[in-house]
Amino acid sequence: MVGCAKEGTLLDEAELQPIEDERAVVEALLRGDRRAAGTLYAWYGDALFREVILPRLPHRDLAENVLCDTFRIVLERCETYRPESDKSIYFWIRRIAINRAIDVHRSYQRTRRLEDALLSESDGEPFTEAGADAGLEDTDRRAEVEAALAQLNPRYAEALRLRLIADLDREECAQRMGVTLGNFDVILHRASAAFRKAYQPDVD
Repeated sequence: MVGCAKEGTLLDEAELQPIEDERAVVEALLRGDRRAAGTLYAWYGDALFREVILPRLPHRDLAENVLCDTFRIVLERCETYRPESDKSIYFWIRRIAINRAIDVHRSYQRTRRLEDALLSESDGEPFTEAGADAGLEDTDRRAEVEAALAQLNPRYAEALRLRLIADLDREECAQRMGVTLGNFDVILHRASAAFRKAYQPDVD
């Protein structure tokens, strides 16, 4: 029996594999048997994807990547796993999946804020941060953004990265750059205009 949750339900104790079976698989994993990770994936992968990852990262492509990353991390860190009496390894894997999903979602939001804010057509006003819209991660577009930033005056690129990637408030950005708040707003405005000229995305 595969220990995965049915769609729309949470994995409960009755759907977990017997501890004795799990222990045998974990021992094989620690011996370097990669098939053991495949067994854990077969038991719990579907439940992790539907009930742990997707609710925290509602972008299917990204969620699938997180699921793969989760079991890669399980392989890399299996020696750190410490069995707890009758507690299933599922809960250890679940925590890895949650942490990875949160990290990827934050990265996705930062990328969307950068793209949305840099592409804003407002002139004469400092940037305002745009909320992260739903959508799929576009690796090519992110590379284009990075390429455009690399073409800018380093001072302009620094201002954009501090404000929109590091997500610092304007006062802290100004402090880090060693300028007044008013000067920072001017730098940021000029940086936005320079970015719009440098940013030339490929359009199909």
